[in-house]
Amino acid sequence: MCGIVGFSTNTIEIDKSSIIQDMMNTIGHRGPDSDGYFVDGNVTLGFRRLQIIDLTTDASQPMFNEDDSISLIFNGEIYNYQSLMDELKEKGHVFKSQSDTEVIIHGYEEYGVDILQKLRGMFAFALWDKKTETLLIARDFFGIKPLYYTQNTTDNSLLFGSEIKSFLKFPGFQKELNKKALKPYLTFQYSALDETFFKGVYKLRPGHYMIFKNGEMDIKPYWDVNFETEENTLEFYVEKIKETMQESVNYHRISDVKVGSFLSGGVDSSYITALLKPDKTFSVGFEDYEGIFNETNIAADLSKQLGIENHKKIISADEFFDVIPTVQYHMDEPQSNLSSVPLYFLAELASKHATVLLSGEGADEIFGGYAWYETSKKMRAYEKVPFFLRRVVSNIFKALPENRLTSFFIKGGQKVEEKFIGQAKVFEEKDALKILRDDFQDAPTPVDIVRESYKKVAGKDNVSKMQYVDMKHWLPGDILLKADKMSSAHSIELRVPFLDKEVMEMAGKIPAHLKVNDIDTKYVLRKAANEVLPDEWANRPKVGFPVPFRDWIKQAKYYNRVREVFESDIAKEFFQVDELIKFLDEHYHGQENRARYIWTVYVFLVWYKRFFVDVDNAGEDKAV
Repeated sequence: MCGIVGFSTNTIEIDKSSIIQDMMNTIGHRGPDSDGYFVDGNVTLGFRRLQIIDLTTDASQPMFNEDDSISLIFNGEIYNYQSLMDELKEKGHVFKSQSDTEVIIHGYEEYGVDILQKLRGMFAFALWDKKTETLLIARDFFGIKPLYYTQNTTDNSLLFGSEIKSFLKFPGFQKELNKKALKPYLTFQYSALDETFFKGVYKLRPGHYMIFKNGEMDIKPYWDVNFETEENTLEFYVEKIKETMQESVNYHRISDVKVGSFLSGGVDSSYITALLKPDKTFSVGFEDYEGIFNETNIAADLSKQLGIENHKKIISADEFFDVIPTVQYHMDEPQSNLSSVPLYFLAELASKHATVLLSGEGADEIFGGYAWYETSKKMRAYEKVPFFLRRVVSNIFKALPENRLTSFFIKGGQKVEEKFIGQAKVFEEKDALKILRDDFQDAPTPVDIVRESYKKVAGKDNVSKMQYVDMKHWLPGDILLKADKMSSAHSIELRVPFLDKEVMEMAGKIPAHLKVNDIDTKYVLRKAANEVLPDEWANRPKVGFPVPFRDWIKQAKYYNRVREVFESDIAKEFFQVDELIKFLDEHYHGQENRARYIWTVYVFLVWYKRFFVDVDNAGEDKAV
């Protein structure tokens, strides 16, 4: 878990060395072991290092080729670096380190941008080719590592890096709120557009690279998820999963520092732990709750069965609320997945014992683990009615009051492209418009945002379509972003063996009925996991990372804490405050469950205060 930052500018009167060091210091938590920077004409590169592979200074960055014509800053891990190194040595390349970083430099010398096709791992990097005056910026296949860029500067300078907060230290950066980001966020619970909450700051899409040359930017894809199913037996794919996942875990365990694993009560992290067999596992739960809000005892039981030492932390409500501003600071943008907060504490706990942690992110998206992917027996029976008739019924029921019956018939007459926008769906569009002030209502609809992704999987089965949409939006926008930001906040590296290029190629061939069926979700994965896990863990229902926020805000202490924020002058800039208080009171008095609505708005307001009101602290890791 390192950090990269850099800029390309024609402005000659600025102190580039001082500026890049300020930017690097802002992301110091990503790499506390060492730092380095490089200035070459218009291009400046900065790096913060967390030592993982090759702990010597030979692996320091920026890293250069033999004649210093190519320089590189790189965040991530290339898991097949040893075989690539051997391949490149046979072609005459000379290596000065045992670092995975160096294979990108020599690989670029040998193959150009096609080196991206040969990499197996997670990465975000910037490579400066002095001879051709070309800057190459690239992001990994799934978006495991974040990478932002902007030209919203007074002199049109290009800024890029692992975290947006580093841009705040560039003197020409123009910090503005992107008003179009708020409405989609209320539905998706994360920043759902390519343009972030900071106007003019963009996320480089997963599987894409950028060429910046002569002041011109050219962004292209180099890889995409592929669902080309091949019929075969359940037993065949169980064996394929066992073989491929063990290989992936073996790659992901490569490290010169201590490796552990996060462990909940679910099958995903349990399977990774059983394959890895680390010395230690780490779990968190919530004070005064057992079962759904505290699975630490389940994790401890599995660790004991596997002969692994388990460490756990129990989080109190006060701890949870007190750390929210710090969590949102590290996220860079508002993100209302409740699990981000316990993940922050989990990373803090793990950082005391290990530097590299393996986790189970990605299994649900690749192997079909979400309830959305499963069609109920009643719906399957109803879908035997011709679609045009169901469409008519759907339109009729749209005019009736909402309840479970009307919802059933409305959805029964919709295509998947109309009703599924991804795993997170907080505010309905009408409710988002009801609470927003006029200045923030002009923004793309949720259906608009996912339309491009659906076009790329036209003709596929519905499960594959939903998986693809989740892998293009929900996975990089929510799941992987919080995994990266919460782990980097505590200077540890989080690795996700399910999100491996070879695992995806294998899983993309598995027919939908072996992933999701009447028996279970992630059916074939559970069968494979059952080979190394007891039945209780292999078949445990998915519960995610639940948080008792809905209970806490029925207590006067926390209700008043949220209400104070909802009634603030800041809230009045964005929202119809009366509507916010109505949602809060409905929940407090047990009339409606409005917890997700309340949390999503609350998080945005905390984030906005952190970055746009308390500006003196905007570049420092301090809670407000």
